[in-house]
Amino acid sequence: MDVSGGSGQPRSGNDEPAEHPAGPTAPTTDPADQPDTPGTDRSPDDEGDTPSEDARDGNTGDGDSPEGNTTPADDKAPPADQPHDAPPSEHRSLAHSGIAKGEPPQPRPKEPGGGILMGRPFGVPVYVAPSWFLVAALITWVFGGQLDRVLPELGAARYLVSLFFAVAFYASVLVHELAHTVAAIRFKLPVRRIQLQFFGGVSEIEKEAETPGREFVLAFVGPLLSLVLAGLFYLAMKPVEPRTVPGVLLAGLMISNLIVAVFNLLPGLPLDGGRMLRAVVWKLTGKPMSGTVAAAWVGRALAVAVLIGLPLLNQSGALGGDGTETNGMDTVTDALLAAILAAIIWTGAGNSLRMARLREHLPELRARTLTRRAVPVQTDTPLSEALRRANAAGARALVVVDAYGNPLSLVREAAIVGVPEHRRPWVAVSGLAQDLTDGMRVSAELAGEDLLDVLRATPATEYLVVEETGEIYGVLSAADVERAFVKAMARPSV
Repeated sequence: MDVSGGSGQPRSGNDEPAEHPAGPTAPTTDPADQPDTPGTDRSPDDEGDTPSEDARDGNTGDGDSPEGNTTPADDKAPPADQPHDAPPSEHRSLAHSGIAKGEPPQPRPKEPGGGILMGRPFGVPVYVAPSWFLVAALITWVFGGQLDRVLPELGAARYLVSLFFAVAFYASVLVHELAHTVAAIRFKLPVRRIQLQFFGGVSEIEKEAETPGREFVLAFVGPLLSLVLAGLFYLAMKPVEPRTVPGVLLAGLMISNLIVAVFNLLPGLPLDGGRMLRAVVWKLTGKPMSGTVAAAWVGRALAVAVLIGLPLLNQSGALGGDGTETNGMDTVTDALLAAILAAIIWTGAGNSLRMARLREHLPELRARTLTRRAVPVQTDTPLSEALRRANAAGARALVVVDAYGNPLSLVREAAIVGVPEHRRPWVAVSGLAQDLTDGMRVSAELAGEDLLDVLRATPATEYLVVEETGEIYGVLSAADVERAFVKAMARPSV
């Protein structure tokens, strides 16, 4: 089974909560004048590809900006009461910045855990979740009971053989997931991690396949490898005596891999067969979201079928029993197993729908449209004067610059709110600013997952947004991005 990881909600940094009021403005500014959310509704035609004429005409400023540097009066700035709305598409300083050259983000954040790190095949970390030990113990106990009937002479040693089977089975599951990983790497899709857990394994692929053909291949290689393993174990079993430890182990691994392959080929998300169905519908309709919706609802129907059908099949003997030896405990066990499997499938189908909706709306998150206009001020400028300039120009952010207009730091919104109004004439903006690092310089052209990747790489509350030429475009608040993200996710998919 395969789960595409995607990008979650952007963090709002370490210095303030996401719910912080928007915009570093003077106390006289009415919060109601600011937009409810910095994001704009989705515009399929990307209206407003250049800043509006109002933005150009209304930004004359008051002449107080230092050294004639870029101010809110700059013709690149948007209207004072709304985010920028020019079109979208890490890092050294300004004109020499790697942003303009399309360099990738600098070091990514520390890899998330998820259990015990077992290794890094193909550079992808493999974790064993704590829940694996529970299922390993369950497999050891159940398989040990089967061995007692087949090989009673083993005695207590049967549990050691059963533990070996549990480890070998999950090694087969790892091979299944590595097949997905190798295919993803082949298609240049980043894989966050592989995790072995209670009901199998998960390959967390961070980006979606670009074509339905690649999506089909990416999903199919896992069950294909499980079928190949089942065939190999079958061939290895042929020359071995059936009622021996090697014979029983090989038979068990053959059957378990066959079950894994068949189960994953069922045509419903989040199973591999569901992703294959999604690829087929995507190919026929030309819409990936249509494929996701179809495969997710088939997955939910499959969950209901498992919940009802699995206990009935066990009681009827269709799954190997004779249908006459079942007792109350067996019935409860079958029902519990069916409920767990159904819950996993149903939840996975819902998560797939949410992830698809996320990816559908991600392009709406554009640095250029979410950026706040900024006023450049020098380090010794009193806070009250800086806020006066910002209010006069309709700006909502402050950038501290040197005598030559080069940005040095960003005045933090949380720090401004913490200064009482009567003290602001005696507080310099430099004491409220956060020094700029390379990761805090964001290209105005970034959008969607690329924007979120950059923000995750350097968590902060504010970022300096620059043009490809190195000119200051404004300040991006992580809180604004988060609110726009939540608003986009709340809208139904088209």
